[in-house]
Amino acid sequence: MAGKGGFSMKITDVRVRKVNDEGKMKAVVSVTFDDEFVVHDIKIIEGQNGLFIAMPSRKMGEGDFRDIAHPLVSETRNKIKDAIFAEYEKVLDEKVEEEAGPEKE
Repeated sequence: MAGKGGFSMKITDVRVRKVNDEGKMKAVVSVTFDDEFVVHDIKIIEGQNGLFIAMPSRKMGEGDFRDIAHPLVSETRNKIKDAIFAEYEKVLDEKVEEEAGPEKE
């Protein structure tokens, strides 16, 4: 993620904090940049066209929500989304393996 002046932020950690089987909100995620800055409460939501991420937001008046923090360019949003979805898939795979139990030889 190259910013102004050549500065580049890298995603150094993605943690899936909560996974929900029920409802539209599938997970809550924290993303760390450069091991120095973390954004909590990014949500994975199931919408009509599949999964998407919702950045942390606060309610503003009559049901409107405004992002507290968000990427300014779509390329950055896509990098964050891809990293989140990759970790979410890993967590789901581990959950399936745990539910299947130990393999018998």
